[in-house]
Amino acid sequence: MYEIKCPKCGEIFQVEKAAYAEIVDQVRNAQFNAEVQSRVAAVQATMEARQAALIAKTEKQYEQEALQKEQEIIRLREQARAAEERKELAVSAAVQKKETEIGRLQLELAQEKTQAEGQIQGLKELHRLEMENKDIEIERLRDFKLKQSTKMIGEDLEQHCLISFNQVRMMAFPNAYFEKDNEVVEGTKGDFIYRENTEDGIPLLSIMFEMKNEADATEKKHSNTDFLDKLDKDRKKKGCEYAVLVTMLEPESELYNNGIVAAYQYEKMYIVRPQFFIPLISLLRNAALSGLQTKRELMMARQQNLDVQQFEKALFEFKDKFGRNYELASAHFSKAIDEIDQTIRHLEKVKDYLTKSENQYRLANDKAQDLSIKKLTKGNPTMQEKFEQAGISAE
Repeated sequence: MYEIKCPKCGEIFQVEKAAYAEIVDQVRNAQFNAEVQSRVAAVQATMEARQAALIAKTEKQYEQEALQKEQEIIRLREQARAAEERKELAVSAAVQKKETEIGRLQLELAQEKTQAEGQIQGLKELHRLEMENKDIEIERLRDFKLKQSTKMIGEDLEQHCLISFNQVRMMAFPNAYFEKDNEVVEGTKGDFIYRENTEDGIPLLSIMFEMKNEADATEKKHSNTDFLDKLDKDRKKKGCEYAVLVTMLEPESELYNNGIVAAYQYEKMYIVRPQFFIPLISLLRNAALSGLQTKRELMMARQQNLDVQQFEKALFEFKDKFGRNYELASAHFSKAIDEIDQTIRHLEKVKDYLTKSENQYRLANDKAQDLSIKKLTKGNPTMQEKFEQAGISAE
């Protein structure tokens, strides 16, 4: 049995175990449900409060972010507006600068066009004057041909070439030598020799010139090839690199009238009219300047090779002389040894002779010591008598 006390009136009731368990179970279920409902309500109230706070916080944060984004949008719009304004200003400045540059270029173009037209007009005038001067020169040469002898015509061509060269010497060939060839080698000589060296003394260019002309009335006409063999020999005799025939011969030949002609039969030989005299020198000089570095390297290599050859030659001469001196010294040494040996043998003979002489001296001394009057006068009664008369004993 279980006793149960009423909480209101204090009366005590006795109940059976099964009834007590049922009552306890009812009370426990009711309390549990009440507590569950109470806790659920509390949790729900807490969740609602938290949800309300979170919603409020989220709304506030959203409002702040929206405000920041609105401010960012305003700032970006301001930047875009400022960039657009700067772009418009830059485009305007660029367009203005471009228009100014176009105006300047148009002005320069107009000025250059005016200058070019003036230069063209000046060149045309200069060409006209040159053509007139050439016509005058041609007429003068023709007049000289008619009036002068063959020798005088040739000398006039030489003077023409010399004057043409001297007119451009200081501008084009300031360091060049161009003079008459007055040195006769094996009975011949050329007309002019051109030589030029670099500032460091390297030979740059050398040309042997021959000038040929003749009068129109000359009975026996010469051709240019008649003089090439002699010109090539003169070039080699004077050590020139090139040979050039400046000629007025064969005046109707299109080959020689069209420009510079290479005489292929000979090495480094050209045939030109007087008007191509200076241009040919310029061409050969430019070619020589182009190969100057190669020539310097070649001369350096040759000099180095020459130094090596001189060193080897000096070394071989030293070895040869040293060898000869060694052989002579060895021969003299052998002879000295032989002479010493001969001297030793001779001294040994002298020693032997002296030794034998000493024995002979000893024997002679013994004989002298053993010598007496008795022995000397033995068999000689006359000397015995003389000694006796002298009172000398024969013992």
